Amino acid sequence: MTDSTSPIAASATTTGGQTLPNWDLSDLFPSPESPELRDALNKAKANAQAFQKEHKGGLADLDGTGLAAAIASYEAIDEVLGRVMSYASLLYAGDMGDAEIARFYQGMQEEVTAISSDLLFFTLELNRIEESALAQKLTAVELARYRPWLRDIRAFRPHQLDDALEKLLHEKHITGRAAWTRLFDETMAALRFPLDGEDLTSAEVLNLLSDQDGEVRKEAAVCLSRVLGDNLRVFTQITNVLAKDKEIEDKWRSFARPVSSRNLSNFVEDDVVDALATAVTEAFPRLSHRYYKLKAGWFGGEKLDYWDRNAPLPDDDDRLIGWDQAVATVLDAYGRFSPDLAAVGQRFFDNAWIDAPVRPGKAPGAFAHPTVPTAHPYLLVNYQGKTRDVMTLAHELGHGVHQVLAGQQGHLMADTPLTLAETASVFGEMLTFRKLLAEAKEPRQRRAMLASKVEDMLNTVVRQVAFYEFERRLHEQRRKGELLAEEICDIWMAVQKESLGPAIRFNDDYRVFWTYIPHFIHSPFYVYAYAFGDCLVNSLYAVYQDADAGFAAKYLEMLQAGGTLRHQELLAPFGLDASDAAFWQRGLGVIAGFIDELESMG
Repeated sequence: MTDSTSPIAASATTTGGQTLPNWDLSDLFPSPESPELRDALNKAKANAQAFQKEHKGGLADLDGTGLAAAIASYEAIDEVLGRVMSYASLLYAGDMGDAEIARFYQGMQEEVTAISSDLLFFTLELNRIEESALAQKLTAVELARYRPWLRDIRAFRPHQLDDALEKLLHEKHITGRAAWTRLFDETMAALRFPLDGEDLTSAEVLNLLSDQDGEVRKEAAVCLSRVLGDNLRVFTQITNVLAKDKEIEDKWRSFARPVSSRNLSNFVEDDVVDALATAVTEAFPRLSHRYYKLKAGWFGGEKLDYWDRNAPLPDDDDRLIGWDQAVATVLDAYGRFSPDLAAVGQRFFDNAWIDAPVRPGKAPGAFAHPTVPTAHPYLLVNYQGKTRDVMTLAHELGHGVHQVLAGQQGHLMADTPLTLAETASVFGEMLTFRKLLAEAKEPRQRRAMLASKVEDMLNTVVRQVAFYEFERRLHEQRRKGELLAEEICDIWMAVQKESLGPAIRFNDDYRVFWTYIPHFIHSPFYVYAYAFGDCLVNSLYAVYQDADAGFAAKYLEMLQAGGTLRHQELLAPFGLDASDAAFWQRGLGVIAGFIDELESMG
């Protein structure tokens, strides 16, 4: 079992000539067997039991000051549990193939679920307090601090079940949705993709889809399809079970549509999400369809094979970028915008807060984990030296900086809804891209960079809205009965053809590519948040370009707000309104403008 004190977790790893950092999780706990971890759990258990004994059934009788003190106690216990689960999940993400780590992760889930069951009454009982009575309590200054958290908790009042049902769902989660998610994660982590005598991870084979050599891209695509296809039955079963599980809970909670619960958790109105999806779908012809036709021409034909969709341009030098150069590039871009922003970002590199190498068993992709405000975030990337990897680093660092700044709101109010959680990450990408583009002197280099950025934006906006549409159709069809693998593949192919357009040539190998998208499993309907964030940042960046010197300060204030403000309040200082259809058109217009520039280059 690999713990946080091992060489893998605490020192740098050399991969392909690049020295890459590994995170050190001992800032959370020294090791899985440490007395500190066991002591934290024991104290949390005792405190939770005492808290329930003191407050259950009596919240309505507390005055504002007393209720504030109860919330503060609840927050302290919950933060300890959050620290424990952050440690366990990060350790697990570092090596999902280690059976001991997997057992530790499951054990922590079970213990934390049992402890938090004693706290479950608290939010349920808070929601039963009448509005007039709560308004009176909120006149106390101590309770007024928690107003945003109470607002968010009470947004779920219409969908709250009775206490016994809520407790049952809470306790069964670890053997229900969480268990199926773990099965997906461990299945993906264990898969190996045999290519040219090597057994590659999913991250490594996906990276080859942007290789300079077309034959390598084709072989990687065929290999990816073959291995995913061999496991199609498992992925189909997981998808069917989780979609049905969601349908059952949505029915009990009276959510009208499969996406409604996600929208509520994002505190964004259904009609705003509908407007986003409609605007992007209607823009397919002038965005993705037009770009891929242009790219096919660069490759000497009228169509691109699907494995060439993210291929570097024929005249791109496809150079590898060392880790140190990537770090310098991103921090310089941040620093030109705001030295304060770069200073927060620098902390991730001065400390062991990032895990960068590709290795067997490690979670694919990239993420930023906020952990808890009394600690600090951690970043996971799979760095392989491509320009896209630099942009991914810029993206995840944006999340990390946002999480550090929002931490001042405290454990209960630091988290940002998904729609706004992508703001700092995508803005960080844009800052980095604009820096690189300004430094590009040769027309060939500028075209390659513009094309890469357009593809990233299409992957963030068009692709993610297409994923959202895939989920929408899948969940609606699942309500009619279990779906066969072929039926899911049919939905996938229909959406892909609609979104990517006639210039992309598909074959049957591509039918199974839906299986490796983790968001469908971990967070249903998460994906539209990427498009929301990209369009929001495009509009925000346009304001920045025309703004006075005060923009950076307002931007930092927005990040520091954490979850205390809704999107209307956060965007108002910048003169933006996501409920206005023109807002989305402005964001999509930035992508169209880049494509215009590429077309003008020939």
